[in-house]
Amino acid sequence: MKSSDFLKPLFPKRVWNISTQEKEMFLTFDDGPIPEITSWVLNTLRNYNAKATFFCIGDNIRKHPELFKQIIAEGHSVGNHTFHHINGWKTSFQNYLNDFERCKKEVEKYSTPKDLFRPPYGKCTSAQAKAILKDNQHIIMWDVISKDYDAKVSKEDCFLRVKTNAKPGSIVVFHDSLKAEKNMKYALEKTLKTFKEYKFKSIKL
Repeated sequence: MKSSDFLKPLFPKRVWNISTQEKEMFLTFDDGPIPEITSWVLNTLRNYNAKATFFCIGDNIRKHPELFKQIIAEGHSVGNHTFHHINGWKTSFQNYLNDFERCKKEVEKYSTPKDLFRPPYGKCTSAQAKAILKDNQHIIMWDVISKDYDAKVSKEDCFLRVKTNAKPGSIVVFHDSLKAEKNMKYALEKTLKTFKEYKFKSIKL
């Protein structure tokens, strides 16, 4: 049983997967945008006619606004991943909300207001989550995590985690970061090829 199976009943207001009867999958990318990696991801998704959702760090949007605008222009969804990629369990309530708001404002410089949020590390306190939900945000979690960021996990095992656990409506986590580059590039292409009967869609709630 996956960890999300245990956590889902504890946090029913968070989105763990998308209810669908179709062969659809929802790829997500955390921690970008950065030119070294996000540009490659966009090219790869375009080659497979796939759409995805990018949970962006506000400071990376600030540094690379043209790349952020390209994500939106190519039909992908974007979401808030805080401004500084902070851990809610280690951050005070107000500091966390301030960082969330700062990222939200950065996103809205280039896009209509967005309502998708993913806490870095999947960690935010109940009070932080309650305030974010009250702001009409959807907290997007996942039911499949590739662990592409983990140097102890091989690229083959990253893909195997997706292949074994993904099903219609799955939300899959990859990272468009330097740390995840090797594993993500391998696992993403294998996923797109292996699940060719699936439609890869962006999250729109």
